[in-house]
Amino acid sequence: MRSYTKLKIFLLLLTALLLSACAAVKPWEKEKLADPIMIFNENPIDEGIQQHFIEHREGATGATGAQSGGCGCG
Repeated sequence: MRSYTKLKIFLLLLTALLLSACAAVKPWEKEKLADPIMIFNENPIDEGIQQHFIEHREGATGATGAQSGGCGCG
């Protein structure tokens, strides 16, 4: 019974530690990550031609419509 108490306390402390690092990021705090300079290809026409070529070659399409900051939060 005593070992369960120690385990519960450990899990409670671990959970508190992990959850304390969570924070909501405000839109103005992530403006640097959404900078247009972080886009891989600066020429959208070339990008469209390349995507068209890849779609026909691989037979796959999609996941190219939205730009994001590159951090996975967009």
